[in-house]
Amino acid sequence: MALKQKGWYQLLESFSGCRFYSSRMNWDELRPLIMERIKHRAKDYPVRALIPVANDVVKARALLIEGVSTLIKFIPVKACKFCPELFIGENGHLIETCHGFRRRAKNQDHTWIDGTLNDILVPVETFNLQGVSQDVIKQDQKFDFERFPTVLELCRQAGANVYDECLYKSSSTSDNGKNYSVIAESLSRPELTSMAKLTLEAWERLRAGVQKLLLAYPAKVCKCCSEVHVGPSGHKAQIYGVLKHEGQQGTHLWKKAKVDDLVPPNIIWRQRPQDPLLLLDNGRDFYGRAPAVIELCLQARATIPIKYFCMMKIQG
Repeated sequence: MALKQKGWYQLLESFSGCRFYSSRMNWDELRPLIMERIKHRAKDYPVRALIPVANDVVKARALLIEGVSTLIKFIPVKACKFCPELFIGENGHLIETCHGFRRRAKNQDHTWIDGTLNDILVPVETFNLQGVSQDVIKQDQKFDFERFPTVLELCRQAGANVYDECLYKSSSTSDNGKNYSVIAESLSRPELTSMAKLTLEAWERLRAGVQKLLLAYPAKVCKCCSEVHVGPSGHKAQIYGVLKHEGQQGTHLWKKAKVDDLVPPNIIWRQRPQDPLLLLDNGRDFYGRAPAVIELCLQARATIPIKYFCMMKIQG
C-alpha cells in the first residue's frame, strides 16, 4: 500500500511539476535549532548601511515637530472635543462624523476646540526594548519597560543615538508654546512659506526613511487596536485594559506593521476654493481629503507633491 501511494505521488509530480512534502516533522529536534537561530539573531543588527537612514529619520522628525509647531501659530487648527476629527480652518465643518468619546454615538455634529501639535502629529508609543533578542513582555512586566515614541524606538534599534531626542517624546503646543511664540511672531509671509516647504520635506523624509527601516527591522501592529510593537514578536501586555478581542491572557492579534501605523497620516477633510464656507454633510462625497501635515503646509503656500492631487480632488 505504501509503495502504491508513493507511485501515485511520483506520477502527480511528473505531470504537475510540484513536489509533495510530508507534514510529519520532529519538532523536538527543530526547536533547539530555531531557538539557537533566534539567540544569534542580534549579531546581524544593526545593519550598518541603514545607520545613516536612521539618523536622518531622527533629524527629520525633529524638524517636522518644529515646523508644525511654528505653522500652527499662524494657521488656525480646530479639533473635535469628543473624537479625533481635525480640521485646518477657522470654524471647522458641519460633516456629521463624530462618534463620541467612547464611540457610543454615531454620525453626530462635532464640538470644535483649538487644536494642538498632537492633534496633527498623532503620537504613537511602544515599549523600549533592551535589544532585538528581548524576551516577550508579559502582563506583569509592562511597568518594567519604558514607553517610547515608536519612530525613535525603530531608529534606536537601527543604530541611531536617539536619547538626546527624548525631549520630543511628549511634545505639545502647550509645552512648546513659549519657545515658538517669539519665532512665530517674527516670521514674515515668505519666511512662513519657506518654513512650510522645510516641514513638507521633513514629512516626506520621515516617511521614506521609516519605509526603508521597516524592510530590515520587524515591527508589529495589532489587527484590532492601534498598539504597535517594534521587534521580531509582539508582547502580551494589556495597554488599555481588557479589550473585546483580548482573552484572559491579554494577547493581541499581531500583523506586520506599515508606515501608516508608525507615522499616521491623519487624513482630514479640506476646503477648496469652489467649496462652501462651511463643508456640509450632504457633500461629503464631493469634498477632498488630505493628510493633516500636507493641508497645513498647503495653506502656508508650499508646493504639494503630485501624488496627493487625486486624494485632494483639486480639480473638482
